Amino acid sequence: MTFTTVKTTLAALVVAASASTAMAMNPEVGGAPMFEDKNIVENAVNSKDHTTLVAAVKAAGLVETLQSPGPFTVFAPVNAGFEELPAGTVDTLLKPENKDTLTKVLTAHVVSGKLSGADLMAKAQANGGRYNMVAVSGDALTAVIKGSNLYIFDESGGASKVTIADVNQSNGVIHVVDDVLLPK
Repeated sequence: MTFTTVKTTLAALVVAASASTAMAMNPEVGGAPMFEDKNIVENAVNSKDHTTLVAAVKAAGLVETLQSPGPFTVFAPVNAGFEELPAGTVDTLLKPENKDTLTKVLTAHVVSGKLSGADLMAKAQANGGRYNMVAVSGDALTAVIKGSNLYIFDESGGASKVTIADVNQSNGVIHVVDDVLLPK
């Protein structure tokens, strides 16, 4: 082997190890790997825990928006969170005539900019355990520290626990939450 061949081989190994490390840093969601080089929609469609959210995003016509450069911070409720809503709520929201209401509910889960879990915790700690944000919908969200957990409170007083933080995307970050955030 020549020096050039060894150097090229080592460079390739470093690149492969770096790519592997970067991929390993992003948690799996809904049994699927989440890739930092894919956008929010490209990753979300692979999570078996977010099929209701994906259907709602499609029905609201928000796919293109969530594929744009952003960046966005998305608090992504799991299917079980949608199931906790009163019977028939999801079916009603998915009807074309309720697109505006559905859009309002979904955009109440999105904040402009990229806020990591550490960012949210630090901002909350600096403000007595609470950090206020404005969702894309215009609604207020509050990050609250309870013990070692982070919760997101909506305007209606509902709380949703962040169960998986820092799922990095090419256009922002997803924090998986266990409940649906509701605008007032």
